[in-house]
Amino acid sequence: MTTSSPYTTARIRSDFLDFFRGKGHEIVPSAPLVPANDPTLLFTNSGMVQFKDVFLGAEKRANPRAADVQRCLRAGGKHNDLDSVGYTARHHTFFEMLGNWSFGDYFKKEAIAWAWELLTQVWKLPAERLLVTVYHTDDEAYALWHEMIGVPAERIVRIGDNKGAPYASDNFWQMADTGPCGPCTEIFYDHGPEHFGGPPGSPDEDGDRYIEIWNLVFMQFDKQADGTLVPLPAPCVDTGMGLERLAAVLQHVHSNYEIDLFQALIRKAAELTGTPDLENKSLRVIADHIRACSFLIVDGVLPSNEGRGYVLRRIIRRALRHGWMLGTRGPFFHRLVGTLATLMGEAYPELPAKRELVEKALLAEEERFAETLDAGMKIFDEVAAKSDGCIPGADAFRLYDTYGFPLDLTQDIARERGLTVDIAGFDAAMERQRETARAAGKFGGGVQLPADLVAQLQPTRFVGYDRLEADGLAVLALLKDGRPVDAVEAGDEAIVILDATPFYGESGGQVGDTGELHGVETRFAVSDTQKLAGQFFGHTGRLQSGILRVGDTLAGTVDGQRRGSIVLNHSATHLLHGALRGLLGTHVAQKGSLVAPDRLRFDFSHFQPIGGEELAEIERRVNVEVRANHAVVVDEMGMQEAIDAGAIALFGEKYGERVRVVKMGDSIELCGGTHVGRTGEIGLFKLVSEGGVSAGVRRVEALTGQAALDHVLGEEGRLREAAGLLGGTTAEVADKLRGLLDRQKKLEREVEAYKAKAASGATADLGAQAVEVHGIRVLAARVDGLDAKALRDALDRLRQQLGDAAIVLAGASEGRAALVAGVSGAAAGRIKAGELVGFVAGRTGGKGGGRPDMAQGGGADGPDLVAALTDVPGWVAAKLSAG
Repeated sequence: MTTSSPYTTARIRSDFLDFFRGKGHEIVPSAPLVPANDPTLLFTNSGMVQFKDVFLGAEKRANPRAADVQRCLRAGGKHNDLDSVGYTARHHTFFEMLGNWSFGDYFKKEAIAWAWELLTQVWKLPAERLLVTVYHTDDEAYALWHEMIGVPAERIVRIGDNKGAPYASDNFWQMADTGPCGPCTEIFYDHGPEHFGGPPGSPDEDGDRYIEIWNLVFMQFDKQADGTLVPLPAPCVDTGMGLERLAAVLQHVHSNYEIDLFQALIRKAAELTGTPDLENKSLRVIADHIRACSFLIVDGVLPSNEGRGYVLRRIIRRALRHGWMLGTRGPFFHRLVGTLATLMGEAYPELPAKRELVEKALLAEEERFAETLDAGMKIFDEVAAKSDGCIPGADAFRLYDTYGFPLDLTQDIARERGLTVDIAGFDAAMERQRETARAAGKFGGGVQLPADLVAQLQPTRFVGYDRLEADGLAVLALLKDGRPVDAVEAGDEAIVILDATPFYGESGGQVGDTGELHGVETRFAVSDTQKLAGQFFGHTGRLQSGILRVGDTLAGTVDGQRRGSIVLNHSATHLLHGALRGLLGTHVAQKGSLVAPDRLRFDFSHFQPIGGEELAEIERRVNVEVRANHAVVVDEMGMQEAIDAGAIALFGEKYGERVRVVKMGDSIELCGGTHVGRTGEIGLFKLVSEGGVSAGVRRVEALTGQAALDHVLGEEGRLREAAGLLGGTTAEVADKLRGLLDRQKKLEREVEAYKAKAASGATADLGAQAVEVHGIRVLAARVDGLDAKALRDALDRLRQQLGDAAIVLAGASEGRAALVAGVSGAAAGRIKAGELVGFVAGRTGGKGGGRPDMAQGGGADGPDLVAALTDVPGWVAAKLSAG
């Protein structure tokens, strides 16, 4: 347990930021867990993610020094230790990273000096307990530690490339396979000889004695896809210190789960699950996972079956499984959010602000998990019925991955039924999934601009808000096959980067413009426009004629008709967002959008389907705003000024210090997109679909302008056609169709009655065909003309008629046979219906299964079916004799 140390996690955060504020650093807020405009990462996994463009030279900051406390997540893709969380002293899904940054300002000397000052003078850590590592070729860092700081040589360890490849080292840091990287020096704390483990670089380095607490990264290079290192425009410093590890040191405990923050969460989890043992590992899992889940939801992720939402769902269900293991069957996990908000709300005010949303999302997932647990048990029963004493590894993994069954739960249930589990097969399936996850975790980052090219370029000026044509556009760079070239020839596919452009680069959901760039003898067809490194507009397409060179001057013409359609849809998206929030509630937040020329798509947070009347009201409200013909007012202002004015920031977007605010009526949003001059230009807004994307996320699609009018005219045409087929007018369609459906239901009831009568007649004399086997009536018969339901009804009647019986019936149609089997009376304890139907189905190339008293299956019709039914009495006799 924690001691009376004054260093609470809240104080450590404050001390760190105050220290670096005193060193001239700007204190910046934590970035969201979902990286803005960075498809190369699944989650923000370190403090440097929000500064990636700064390291690459694509973004400039007014202050070259910064410090922050960054929330991070490592539970998917490359960084995934989910199954270790709760069982080790320091593995977490969510953690906080203290970091200080220099963007071309100070470098190794200051970073090392300040780190030592904070640890030994502010936090009073004993110097003799600290040990450092450096990259094996970094003589400068070694000298600074030894000569400037005075660390003895025996406590400075050089670490080489110890991970099987050049620069693959514990002391050479890189965020991903490509991108900013450089050597680093790490500071370790010695917990003392009472703990097992050796210093870094030794055979016992994975022990718990020497624990890394601070990593100082000297960012010098941009790693290319081919492994080469290109120097960054200016050397930078990127440091990271895990708050949880540091708190354990300063609070004189060994495990991160013993620090004040975790102990409060563990006590609350113990209270909610009725667990008296505070050392129980399941409580640690729950305490860790509530942080990850809550902050993911705060940052816009909701449970789903793909991508980030799938990772969140896995974390939630892992927590719920541990609650289940503690004996908790009802919802409990969402009730931890209040405690978490109290503990971390001051540092992260967005958490208490969105507490209700987080609780709703977690409660919905808890209720859904209870349903999938029931479904999983049914799947287990089916698997067990078909198993030959051993649950196949692939099925055990399916239960784990799809239905949330941990392996030990599957093993427990199997043990109760006298079965085993193929562990090797399970492990193999798990490894296959990990390989897939590692591949998927790379995501694919699109076009990457080389750092040396970025350093030479000025950001592209967008001049297309009020015009579709521009001339005097200088060609700054050409990319062919992803690499810079001096010229491209006719027929070449390339990317053209200009100093200015009227072409909109895809962002904020709005697709990129198309059109043409042309010079005196050149014509370049633009098929798409993308933003590269956030500031450079890349015009993708094919050179139709001539030779295009860097330095040439071009004119550009945007496809005006296409842009016009996009503009209508983008402005309508803003009005739609406002209508959704006004009708459904302010919990509605954008989760993604597509603004294309042919339609608009809008994803938003909401926990239930939207009914027809609500959809009609949303559509009505948007059209009211369209007819009001509001002027669309665009202003540029500071970010905080915009937020204070009520502007809504859109999910997944990265904003600078100055932002563009678009106002139309009551709608105020931060947006860099292109819009109409007045809302009346939209003409008509028509919703065409609504559905679920994932748990807690709905999607609507809509049309505007001529596309909306064409859709309405098409619907009217189909309505007239339906009226003609029904023999009435369009006004009579509903009454005519209602009468037709009533007649259909009446006929269906008559057909069911005839079927029941036919089944009763067909089975009336079947009981006489039963034979007695060891005191049990056995009947195996083919009954043609009956579907699966009629077969089940016949089975129920025969079980009542025959008493102690084992029965299997087959109904054949179009070469296939439906099978039902049942046992009753004394036979129920001696014969299993699933095994009986499996015997017949297996003989006919099919399969079957079900409950011990009733089962279903299927197979091929033919001679094998007749033979199998004939052999049923013998099979029953053998079973009874064996029993």
